[in-house]
Amino acid sequence: MPRWQIQEAKARMSELIKRAQERPQDITSHGKSVAVVMSRAAFDRLSQRDGSLVDLMRRSPFYGADDLDLERDKSLTREISL
Repeated sequence: MPRWQIQEAKARMSELIKRAQERPQDITSHGKSVAVVMSRAAFDRLSQRDGSLVDLMRRSPFYGADDLDLERDKSLTREISL
């Protein structure tokens, strides 16, 4: 993924946006990645919702299973030493 320093991205915003139409562009600050600029189409594709939570649960391999043990484990998760 192409990398841009923030200062360069600000100075060349038009070019950054044009390149983001082809593939995501990484924005860095002090050598660390802080943001990604991508096309609207790529963003929409990544953030697309496939129905409601109920629809998601119905697609679960556990949907309709009657033999699930859903009782909570009441044991302590760690020992407490005083």
